[in-house]
Amino acid sequence: MTAALVLAGYALLIGAIAPTALARARWTHQAPRLAILTWHGLMATFVITVALILYHVALREPHVHDGLLGLLTACGLLPGAAVFGPAPHTAADPAALLPTLAVLLPGGWFLRTVWRTRRAQRRHLAMLALVGRPSFEHDAVVVDHDTPAVYCLPGRSRQVVVTEGAIKTLSREQLRAVLAHERAHITGRHHLCHAAAEAFAHAFPKLPLARHAREQTALLLEMAADDQALRSHSRETLATAMCEVAAGQTPRAAFGAGGPSAAVRLHRLLAPKATPHRATRLAIVGCSVAAPLLPLLIACGLLVG
Repeated sequence: MTAALVLAGYALLIGAIAPTALARARWTHQAPRLAILTWHGLMATFVITVALILYHVALREPHVHDGLLGLLTACGLLPGAAVFGPAPHTAADPAALLPTLAVLLPGGWFLRTVWRTRRAQRRHLAMLALVGRPSFEHDAVVVDHDTPAVYCLPGRSRQVVVTEGAIKTLSREQLRAVLAHERAHITGRHHLCHAAAEAFAHAFPKLPLARHAREQTALLLEMAADDQALRSHSRETLATAMCEVAAGQTPRAAFGAGGPSAAVRLHRLLAPKATPHRATRLAIVGCSVAAPLLPLLIACGLLVG
């Protein structure tokens, strides 16, 4: 029970306190990919912690076996093996399934989110086959619409879409900049990060971490795509192009160069700040990787003690 209480405190820290502080941090917009790693590290940490809490609550007769495998068994990471003696009596106890459900719940939502996204993409691709035409010059599908808009459909059905309004409004360099932004979403597989944040929000509604992670991940993915486009285009070119396509509508299951985050991203482009120092970045990566392991160390240490 002591382990469950300590882990509950850690879950409170990860689920309610840490996300509020991270959402207010200034460095996240300067290192969006690093911030995305941090948010996903917190989500993984929360799931692992909740699973371990449920494991300790469900396991009424905890005991430790010999050796490393026995330690992993006591922590719920491996099933009990006869070579280590009698295992905890969890097989016949339905409560022993609770830790598994804590992991399967967000996993199931992730699969459902990916499936629904692909279904929406297939419908949109079918529509594009009727109203759009392929452009080898832009490596995209062109839609005859006056409103400037550029967006992409990521995943296996990857496709970049450009309206006639965008081609007429944007200069050649500006159009290349927003196309580079959209291709960054595709090559970076940003739809998987977005789906993970959405799935976590569905699995744990009302949780501050879920709300902040979903909002911040969507914004940070756009910033990460901006940074990729800036490798071959100037800030002024990309910022001007974003202004022109900001009013363009983006369909569901797509990433757009404009959208509601355009104002924040424009300010970031036009008023750049220094990225975090290398030592700071390494420390953040280390904390993000170590955070999911800490509840395991807490649980195992308390069990062994």
